[in-house]
Amino acid sequence: MIINKCLFPAAGYGTRFLPATKSMPKEMMPIVNKPLIEFGVDEAIEAGLSSMCIVTGRGKHSITDHFDCNYELEHQINGTTKENLLTDIRAIIQAAQFTYVRQREMKGLGHAILTGRALIGNEPFAVVLSDDLCVTEPNLDGVLKQMVKIFKHSHCSIVAVEEVPDNETHKYGIINGIKIKENIYRIEDMVEKPEPGTAPSNLAIIGRYILTPDIFTYIEQTAPGKDGEIQITDALLKQASDGIVLAYKFTGKRFDCGSIPGFIEATNYVYEHVYTRPTSR
Repeated sequence: MIINKCLFPAAGYGTRFLPATKSMPKEMMPIVNKPLIEFGVDEAIEAGLSSMCIVTGRGKHSITDHFDCNYELEHQINGTTKENLLTDIRAIIQAAQFTYVRQREMKGLGHAILTGRALIGNEPFAVVLSDDLCVTEPNLDGVLKQMVKIFKHSHCSIVAVEEVPDNETHKYGIINGIKIKENIYRIEDMVEKPEPGTAPSNLAIIGRYILTPDIFTYIEQTAPGKDGEIQITDALLKQASDGIVLAYKFTGKRFDCGSIPGFIEATNYVYEHVYTRPTSR
């Protein structure tokens, strides 16, 4: 089972960043000079994936435009010192294929993933939530590449997890499982945003998944939960009860760029540790 496709749910409104996201997709908000979604695509390409499947919505045209040629701009800066600023995005456009589908209603992450079924087909795939920015040291694999390596042996769905403080477990999907290897757990329970003091562990699911194609059937069979949203955690819990779903405590650092404090922290980190490296442009 080989993974070639990565799904990017990118139809949400980004209300925590209003008014900035009134006309600009949150996925296009820049960390220094690079949009959040481009970091995610970079990570997917590093993991060996070549097909980027993006679930968009109304007002998201700039995402499509970003991963395409801008002939007028390129003509204007052709031969100037600014042309090298397009080197990275040109390489991405050459390295990957981009396909898009619209999510007409916002009904939760599970529904967004199900909307991407037309792009994925009957094959395993990765999922990246762009507002979770994950970084690793230069000599280490990215988070998605770490997970792809595990999938090559496990051939089952995998979620990335990290330890969070007990007083923050109510903000996340939380797993409980049996440790089967270093940093790898077989999931026995998953709870979406548990009430304070009721979480089964402090291992929180973050925005990196590898999913087998039968997840679409489980999502279809999942009833809407709070606020009428279809939660991917509910579908994964059913998949885990029928078979195996793994949780992987990844190596790296993750920033919640869906929140303003996390976005500022990520911007400062990338500027200090990535952008200013001697090899950076």
